[in-house]
Parts: sequence; structure tokens; C-alpha cells
Amino acid sequence: MFADSLPCRVAVLYSQASAVGMESIVSDELARKTFTELKERAGRRLVSGPERSFIPDADLDEFWAMLEPATIDFMIGEWQGGEFDTGHRENGTLALINWFGKTFDSATDVKPLVCLDADGNKYSNTDNGEGSLWMEEFRGEVTATMVFDGQPVHDHFKKIDDQAVMGIMDGKYALDNGRYAYFYLERV
Repeated sequence: MFADSLPCRVAVLYSQASAVGMESIVSDELARKTFTELKERAGRRLVSGPERSFIPDADLDEFWAMLEPATIDFMIGEWQGGEFDTGHRENGTLALINWFGKTFDSATDVKPLVCLDADGNKYSNTDNGEGSLWMEEFRGEVTATMVFDGQPVHDHFKKIDDQAVMGIMDGKYALDNGRYAYFYLERV
């Protein structure tokens, strides 16, 4: 059982990448496969209801470490999002606002909380302001980071492949007893 677990596969893949001097970069195919497995473990796009499938922070941290930092130019566009349920206090809050994803029109024009109304129409929830994109250091790497205008929250991004990124929510009030919230975005 343990040999087939995601942490074991990630560790093996990471050590293989390390052997060729690519500690933080794996192929898009390999990253997509691992991402698909994590999404399947999550079971649904947004956390809601009493039935939950928790993913350990360590599994997500190992996956994050293998990915290439995203750039501001790469992030431009419309993205549909989902979350990885780790038991973080933020898990489940996005379902309450019917979050769709994020839209990055430019580095200075970001809609971080694109939601769906009762008819399925998209709108930007501006309760916490909108946002902007910056290149920031996080865990020793400089990567594209979305900063909310109205709250001290920074969403750091790393590239899974050309169609998806993994995100980690960071900031003064984003941490839950030192733990981050993990999510993903897929290009629309």
C-alpha cells in the first residue's frame, strides 16, 4: 500500500529529478499526473458538506517543491479554481460564495474572487477588494503572487503545466496555526 501512495511516488519522482539536477522542476506530464491524482483524492472542486477527503499538507508541500515558479505573463487570463481540503479553517468558505476562480486581466487588474450568481453568471466579488500580481519570494523561490487589495493575503503560484497552477494562500490572517491553504487554478 505504501509503495503506491502519492507521498512515496512524489518522493521517488523528486529523487529522480534531483539525480539529474532538477530539484524543483519535473515534466508537465509528470506534474499533470500527480495533479490529477490529487484532484481525484479531493473528490470535488470546492469543499462543502459533511463528507470530506483530507489531503495531508506534506503531500501538497512535496508536490509544490517539484513545480516550476509561475510568471506574471503566464498568469494572465481566466482561470477556474478548486481547493485541496487539508482541514484548514478556510476550506469550505469558497463554496459559500460560489467561487468560480480568478481572472488576471493584467498585473494591476486582478479579480481574485470571481463567483457565480444564482443564474450561473460570473461576477467579481469585491468585498475584500480586487488584486494585483507581483513577483515575490516564497520558500526560497521567486514566483508570481496575487496580492489582495483589501486584506493581507498573498496567493503564490507554481506552474503544473500550460493549463494549470497550484496556489498556496499566505499572509497575516491566512495561516491556520502556521498552516497554509492550498488550491489550484485551471485555465478556461
